[in-house]
Amino acid sequence: MTGALAGLTTTTFLAFCGAAVALILTPGPDTMYVLARGMQGRGAGVRSALGISTGVLVHTAAAALGLAALLRAAPTAYRLVKYAGAAYLVYLGVSAVRDDEFDPAIETDAEASFRRGVLVNALNPKVALFFLAFLPGFAGSGSGADARMLLLGATYAALTALYLTVVAVASGRVGRILSSSRFSSGLSWLGGSVMVALGVGVAVD
Repeated sequence: MTGALAGLTTTTFLAFCGAAVALILTPGPDTMYVLARGMQGRGAGVRSALGISTGVLVHTAAAALGLAALLRAAPTAYRLVKYAGAAYLVYLGVSAVRDDEFDPAIETDAEASFRRGVLVNALNPKVALFFLAFLPGFAGSGSGADARMLLLGATYAALTALYLTVVAVASGRVGRILSSSRFSSGLSWLGGSVMVALGVGVAVD
């Protein structure tokens, strides 16, 4: 395992963490869902946050087990996925800046549960496509790519759990802040700009 992760440098890992934090902080359906659940009860919000983080692991495993084998066997496929992923990241960034990516509709059902949080994330096809675009650019190709993707995905899940748990616990105050159109627009611009820059960086690397 240690040898497989040798290709993941400290610089790359820290860059991934920085990009992940910027993306996680961008308001989206997962955040809005946890806010809604947290306003109904702190425990419900925390369970939903942990469920969503588990959904991240589902997407990570799917991406690592399927994509890493393909990329290891076909360098040309890796380049195609990298460029497609870069284009998709730029698209996400532009959509975020235009404020088209974030659906204001949130679920207010009283049945808060860990399982529902998993489904909210795991059954979102946009998240699956995002992980196919996001992870390979940092994990690279060749031997150990699957292990590196799993590590990066687990890191993303942990950061997501930390942030969304804070959102759930402080849901009342966070809800009032995010209801400000100026604040939400500012975070959308920040997150969108990061995604566009990341997409360009992945393409030229």
